[in-house]
Order: sequence, then C-alpha cells, then structure tokens
Amino acid sequence: MTAIGQDSLKTRATLDVGGKSYDYFSLAKAAEKFGDISRLPFSMKVLLENMLRFEDGKTVTEADVKAIVDWQQERRSDREIQYRPARVLMQDFTGVPCVVDLAAMRDAITKLGGNAAKINPQVPVHLVIDHSVMVDEFGTPKAFEDNVDLEYQRNGERYEFLKWGSKALDNFQVVPPGTGICHQVNLEYVSQAIWSSTETGDLANGTAAIAYPDTLVGTDSHTTMVNGLGVLGWGVGGIEAEAAMLGQPVSMLIPEVVGFRLTGALKEGITATDLVLTVTQMLRAKGVVGRFVEFYGPGLSSMTLADRATIANMAPEYGATCGFFPIDDKT
Repeated sequence: MTAIGQDSLKTRATLDVGGKSYDYFSLAKAAEKFGDISRLPFSMKVLLENMLRFEDGKTVTEADVKAIVDWQQERRSDREIQYRPARVLMQDFTGVPCVVDLAAMRDAITKLGGNAAKINPQVPVHLVIDHSVMVDEFGTPKAFEDNVDLEYQRNGERYEFLKWGSKALDNFQVVPPGTGICHQVNLEYVSQAIWSSTETGDLANGTAAIAYPDTLVGTDSHTTMVNGLGVLGWGVGGIEAEAAMLGQPVSMLIPEVVGFRLTGALKEGITATDLVLTVTQMLRAKGVVGRFVEFYGPGLSSMTLADRATIANMAPEYGATCGFFPIDDKT
C-alpha cells in the first residue's frame, strides 16, 4: 500500500470487527469539521475518503477535502484532485510493457550498485492474460484443451517473462490463460469491496491494519463492470496505469454525478440486455460524457449483481466515466 498521509485533519478512527482492530478514515469526523455530507453521492464519498487517507499537505490538501464537501452546493467543481486507487488491473497487451519497465528499472538499480529487490509495484497489480487468447479449435470435446496448448506454443516467451514477474515482484500477480476474462476474474476473485492492508512506517500509530474502499484503474475500457459490485473503477491508458502502479496519483477533476433512479422489477422474459440497452439509450439522450453515473432507488433491491454488472459494463457506450452501484446488503 502507498504510504498514507499525515492525518492533520484528525479523521483516523478505529473499528473492531471479528476480533480484529482496523484503522479507517471516518467520514463522520470529516463532517464534524467541514459540515454535513449526507447529500454527497456514495461515489463521491469514496473520493472523499481517499482524500482524507492521503492528505499530506502537498499532493492532497485540506482544500481538496473541502472542495468535495462543497461540491454539494452546485453539484459541480472545477478543482483538480490527486486520486490514488487501491489497485491496478491489467490485461496482457498493456501489462507486459509495464513489467518490462520494472525489469529495466531493476537492471538500472543493479548497475548502480543498489538493491534491485526494492523495485516493486506500490499497490497490488493483477494481470489477467486474456486479450491474446485465440480460438483455433471449436465444437469438439478437446477444443478448450487444444486452444490452451496452442496459446502456450505461440506466446511461450511472453508467458515465461510474466511468470518471472509474478515470482520476482511483490504486489504483482498473474492470472494464466484459459482461466477467464479479466472482468470475470476481477468480479469473482480479486474484488473485495473493502480492502485492508498493514501499513508500515507509521511512527505515530505503530503498525496498523487500515481498512479502505476497494478502488481501481484498469487498462481495459470495460473495467467499469466492477462498479456493479460497489467497487469504484474505470479504464485508463497504459501510462496512467503504470503511474498508479508506481504509487503516483491519478490527476482528475472532481466529477459531476448524474443520479439514475430505478424502481419496480424486471418482468419475466425481460433480459439484462433489454435493460442495459434502455438505460444506455436514456443516458446517451441525457449526455453523461466524463461524468459519474450513480444508480439508486427501490428497484435496486430486486436487481441481481449480474444485471448491475451488465449495466456498469456499458459505461463506455453511454459515455460515462463509470456507472456506480453503491455497496448494499446484496453486495
């Protein structure tokens, strides 16, 4: 985990869960200092927590925190913030160059007489090998097995290099080919809704486990699917992903948020495809390019996670940065 800020706002608190203690950054304490935040969308509360956790007086200041709270007045802001996602998701086409850069940095450090083992991703990185997978065989009982064999024959050197990375680098895991696409793996295996990590170097509090919302950037435009699980994430380019991997913040304007109220329930025979195309049509008509879309309302209680993920997955098609479903009992 990237080192947290200085907590000059004194919002750090402790939560006891399952016999363990976790530190977290309290929005309630922030509200005591900056005013009511009850009208903030849940996606904005995720950003607010991020500002509280990384407030260091330099990259994140008290003014950044206040700007997110003040967003409630006009529901927009021209302020740019430095946001640090909890982790990075990569697919093999854009992930390989990032590992190459880490290997090159290790070589350079070795030549300078330093310890190459200190060069690692600063946040957890999951690279899923799926974009290079091709279908040569189909319609036979051995089709899957034959296709995987052909994959290893074609991409043997690349896969050996990635396997080296998974063993040599800290905070770096590779999901092998034939396992699933990156969004499926992300939803079903990687995402945790709330992450916790043991922070080191915190002299004021000693070593503490810190709980924080699961957030990410990914090198696939449809990274947005994970927002159906209440995990804030969107697609970025390889350079932005590599910067986040190395602990650098993502520079972004405080977004506008468009609320989308859902009521009722899907009738029998209505598919997720019918639903998502209707939602996409409505949001395109509204105009949501570059904005967050947040779904809410009584209709959420009957909506499956699969349907939520389908809607969230289509964010690039309706033009939004993401389509966010807040954490609830089902999530």
